[in-house]
Amino acid sequence: MSCPVAIVTDSTAYLPVGEMQRHDITSVPLTVVLGDEALEEGTEISARSLALALQKRRPVTTSRPSPEDFARAYRAAAERGARGIVSLHLSAEFSGTYDAARLAAEQAPVPVRVVDTGMVAMALGFCALAAAQSAEAGGTLDEAVAAAEKRAAAMSAFFYVDTLEYLRRGGRIGAAQALLGSALAVKPLLQLEGGRIGPLEKVRTASKAIARLEELAVERAGAADVDVAVHHLAAPERAERLAQRLRERVPGLVELHTSEVGAVIGAHTGPGLLAVVVSPR
Repeated sequence: MSCPVAIVTDSTAYLPVGEMQRHDITSVPLTVVLGDEALEEGTEISARSLALALQKRRPVTTSRPSPEDFARAYRAAAERGARGIVSLHLSAEFSGTYDAARLAAEQAPVPVRVVDTGMVAMALGFCALAAAQSAEAGGTLDEAVAAAEKRAAAMSAFFYVDTLEYLRRGGRIGAAQALLGSALAVKPLLQLEGGRIGPLEKVRTASKAIARLEELAVERAGAADVDVAVHHLAAPERAERLAQRLRERVPGLVELHTSEVGAVIGAHTGPGLLAVVVSPR
């Protein structure tokens, strides 16, 4: 029997398939536009294909799901027996996904609470898992939303990119900031804060930047019980080394997920991305 409170998110949560199935979480895909071809993230374009396209400097853009995409997901959840839906999405600063979900919620057959988590990738995924676990424990719609918002408020996400150029192209940082980074030959460390990407530190080499990324994650985790995710794009060995170091150094580690980001986020960060999400329980 379906849980009375259903959880819907979007494809940028990058939740492991097993976790989505275990908790009956629905994901609505965003779209990657590669040249003149529109492809659904997760099913029609892989992160590897996206990385190759970026390296060849093919034009790549992304677009939100339509309100009808969300409406179908909400109707399906209601047909499975849901009496309420929590719809959790990436930061509205990055995408119109939240607005599309909100429009669809107005016509849904059951109450839908649409939440702009201010997060992305597994920072969003951990919010969805928290809401699902609350619902599975018998929590109400409001309690599931509160569980997700509590997770979001405590979340930290740090990341390294080889170049700021892709973030500049996508309008996620200013041209002056990108030019400064290139001119100084620095390797930027960035953070997700207030739903936006902002500079954190500038480091001279990639190896020092990745070492600093590790230190930031360990410091943020402290001795608390935490879940951690390590993301990458076209850098699996680098990600696995970092994940192994965090397994050794984070005393309260509960779960650690290592995965490649999907095409939507990859389009804005470029190959070489390495990110860490720390989510206190």
